[in-house]
Amino acid sequence: MADTGKQQRLAYIDWMRGLACLLMFQTHCYDSWLGGTAREGSFIKWSQLGGTLPAPLFLFLAGVSFALVTDRMRSKGISANEIALTTIRRGAEIYGLGLLFRVQEFILGRPWAPWTDLLRVDILNTIGVSMMLMGIVSRLTRTRAANAIVAAFVALGIAIVTPPLWTTWRVLWLPWYVESYINGVHTFGKPQPWLFPIFPWAAFAFAGLALGFALFGEWAKNNLAKLTALIGAAGIGLFYFSIWLDSRPGQFYAVYDYWHSSPNFFLARVGILMIIVFLAHAWCRWGAGQWGFSPLIQIGQTSLLVYWVHIEFVYGRFSILTKRSQTIPMATLGLAIIFVAMVLLSIARTRFKGHGAELLARIRNFGASKPATET
Repeated sequence: MADTGKQQRLAYIDWMRGLACLLMFQTHCYDSWLGGTAREGSFIKWSQLGGTLPAPLFLFLAGVSFALVTDRMRSKGISANEIALTTIRRGAEIYGLGLLFRVQEFILGRPWAPWTDLLRVDILNTIGVSMMLMGIVSRLTRTRAANAIVAAFVALGIAIVTPPLWTTWRVLWLPWYVESYINGVHTFGKPQPWLFPIFPWAAFAFAGLALGFALFGEWAKNNLAKLTALIGAAGIGLFYFSIWLDSRPGQFYAVYDYWHSSPNFFLARVGILMIIVFLAHAWCRWGAGQWGFSPLIQIGQTSLLVYWVHIEFVYGRFSILTKRSQTIPMATLGLAIIFVAMVLLSIARTRFKGHGAELLARIRNFGASKPATET
């Protein structure tokens, strides 16, 4: 019964991760497949607006999950050094997978893919680096409250220094593939908003880390509905506070870009993420989030796998539709196919996880039991 309660408490986290996957699918599908006049109307603009949420959600939830893991390790009496090393190693694994993903995309994209794509800063790279940074920061504090406070200040600090690091404080003396981790410059001579540098993206992970220590505290275990409602209300307040800050007549920065590097936009998005935390918990507890099978919870449990696989069937060599040539209905059909396929892939992954040896044994036994065919 305790395990069931724990699963219900954490289901909303998987649901949010699944929501991020769904928003990612629709953004990628319409961006890759729509062509002609369909690329000029309001439909694709709304699709791209929805596409501003997946990356912050993935990083935010990486921070939330990090808080859960470190809290559990602390409760087992594991030392701070061991916790830091374990989490840093996990971050390094994710970073390594990000590099492997870039190698795969480069190989499958030949002969068109330039070699510089191997060093492009993508979302997996930034999640891995953020986890390693969170592991380092976690070593500096010993209590849940201290962790939350430090994480919140680190998130705010990253957001505050992002605008000058993109403009007046650019580290031009670094090679482009190193500078790209700071501001996403890549090979273009100026920062690119479609990449995922540490500044500002790692700030979302630290914001999630700060909130995560509240979500998994002792009081939260018995008052999660109240806590998530407070988080949602605080998110609304933070959103409107960011709008108020942005409306001030004077600006602190020499170069100000609200939509890409502004701390005010960061605060607005964190506010939206906090609202989503409340809505996700309410949906999973009182709504239809757990009425039988939930495809969002399912794909949320295997988000790395479905991210990795869907890219090749949307943007890559094996795209299921011809790129930049589809109508909205046809692209929507393709989106439905991708979503169903990723749910089925996720089910297969969770069903057969840890049963590889058993499956191989069954295949061998099946082969051995078949009668030999006559020649």
